[in-house]
Amino acid sequence: MKTEAFRNPVFLVSAILIFILVLIGAIAPRQFGTVAENLFLFTTENFGWFYLISVFIFVLFLLGLAISKYGKIRLGPQESKPEFPFFTWIGMLFSAGFGVGIVFWGVAEPMSHFFSPPFRDLDPLTEETARVAMGYSFFHWGVSQWSVFALVGLMIGFLQFRKSEDGLVSTAVEPVVGTNKGIKHFIDVLAIIATVMGVATSLGLGIMQLNGGLVSVFQIPNTMWVQLVIMAVLLLLYSLSASTGLNKGIKWLSNINLFLCLLLLVFVLFAGPTVFILNAFTLGIGDYINNFVEYSLRLSPYRGGTWVRDWTIFYWAWAIAWSPFVGAFVARVSKGRTIREFILGVLVIPPLIACFWIATFGGTALHSDLIGGTTIAEAVNNDVTVALFETYAHLPLSSILSLLSFLLILTFLITSADSATYILGSMSSKGSLKPATIVKLTWGVLMAAIAAVLLVSGGLDALQTASLIAALPFTIIIFIIIFAFVKMIKKEPLPPADPNRRKFRNKKHESS
Repeated sequence: MKTEAFRNPVFLVSAILIFILVLIGAIAPRQFGTVAENLFLFTTENFGWFYLISVFIFVLFLLGLAISKYGKIRLGPQESKPEFPFFTWIGMLFSAGFGVGIVFWGVAEPMSHFFSPPFRDLDPLTEETARVAMGYSFFHWGVSQWSVFALVGLMIGFLQFRKSEDGLVSTAVEPVVGTNKGIKHFIDVLAIIATVMGVATSLGLGIMQLNGGLVSVFQIPNTMWVQLVIMAVLLLLYSLSASTGLNKGIKWLSNINLFLCLLLLVFVLFAGPTVFILNAFTLGIGDYINNFVEYSLRLSPYRGGTWVRDWTIFYWAWAIAWSPFVGAFVARVSKGRTIREFILGVLVIPPLIACFWIATFGGTALHSDLIGGTTIAEAVNNDVTVALFETYAHLPLSSILSLLSFLLILTFLITSADSATYILGSMSSKGSLKPATIVKLTWGVLMAAIAAVLLVSGGLDALQTASLIAALPFTIIIFIIIFAFVKMIKKEPLPPADPNRRKFRNKKHESS
C-alpha cells in the first residue's frame, strides 16, 4: 500500500511542486518573497471583486439548501446516526477550522481596526470606531468564512458516505467536467497545493504568536531562528500525533482544545468587564446582521485604498485555500448528520463561538484602552503577535493565563497540522480513509518546510500572500462543485415524511 501511494501521480506531482517551492524559497528567499508579492497584488487588484461575490453566493446557496426539501437527506444511509457526539463534533470543527486563527486575531483584529479604522471618516481610538471594529471582526469570523468550508465539506461528505465514492475534489466535480484522468489529476493537485498553502499560513501565524508569547512570558527574543526552532518542535509533535490515527490523537486533542478555550473564555468573561463584554457581543451581532450585505460586497473603486484587500479579501482567500482540507475534515467527522443539521451546525455554532470569543477577549482589550487608559492598540500596531498577551497583562493571574494560552495555541497547531496530514494523505492516496503513515509524515515535513520558507522570506506578508495565490483557481472549482452537487441531489430519493408529523397534521385538519 505504501509503494502504491508513492506511485500515485497526484502524490508525486504535488509533492515535487511543493518541494521545488521550498527549494526556491530556501535558496533565494528575498526573490521568492518579491515574486509572491507581485502575484498577490495581481490577484487582489484584478480579482478581489470575484472573491467577494463568490463568498456571498456561497452563503445564499447553503441557506437555500438548508431550508429546502433536500435538507432531510443524510450524509450516509438514511437510517444512519452521527458518528461523533455533538460536543466532540463541535470541538473537531472548531479546532480544525480556525482555532489558531481566532486565538491569533481575537484581540489583534478589533484592536487593529480600533487603531486604523476601516472607514476614512472614522477617527482612531474612539467609541464609534470601537463599535465598528467589533462588528467588522464578527463579520470576518462569521457565516461567510464558514460557508466556504461547509460547501466543500457537504459535497465530499455526500460522496463519501451517501454515494460510497472517494472524497476527492476531482470526484466532486466529475458530474460537470467528466472522468478524464488528466483533468481529475490536475484538480486534485491544485486542491493539495491550495491546502498546503492554507495550512502553512495558519502554522506560520501560530508560530509567530507562540514567539510573541515567549517574549511576554519568558523574555525570549522574537527572532526568525526562534520561530524555526518552534516549527521543528511542532513538526515532531504533530508527526507523533499523526501516527495515532483520527480516533485517538485528533479526537483527544480536539477535546483538550475545546476545554482550554472554554476555561480561558469563562475566566476572562468574569475577570474582565463582564457587562461590557455582553453588551458588546449583543450590539456586535446586531451590527453584523445590519451590515452583512454592505460588508459582503464592499469595495472602494472611487476612493481607493487597500483596507478591504488587506482584511476581507485576505480572509476569504485564506478560507478558500483552507477549504479542501477543512471541507474534507468536516465531512469526515459529520457522517450520519442530515444536510440541514450539517449546514446549520457548521454555519451557526462555530461562528457564534468565534464572535463570543472576539467579544470577550477583544472587548476586554477595547474596554481597557477606552476606560482604563491603556495602550494595547498601540502595542498591537507595533507587533500584532503580542495582542493576546498584552491584554492578559491587565488581568489577574496574567502569567497563568499566558501559559494556558501558550498551551492552547500549541495544541491547536498540532491538531490543525495533524488533521491536515490526514486529509492530504487521503487526497494523495485516491481518497483512502486510512492513508499510509509514511504519506502523512511526508506531507507533515513539506508543510513545515513551506511554512518555514514563508516565515524566512517575508513573515506575515508572505503568509498572507501564499494563501491568496493558491485560492484564486480553487474558487472556480467551488462553483463547479455547486453545479455538480445540484445535478446529483436532484436525482436523490427524498426520505419518507415523519409519520408522527403526518398524524399531527391530520388531527389539526380534522379539528378545523
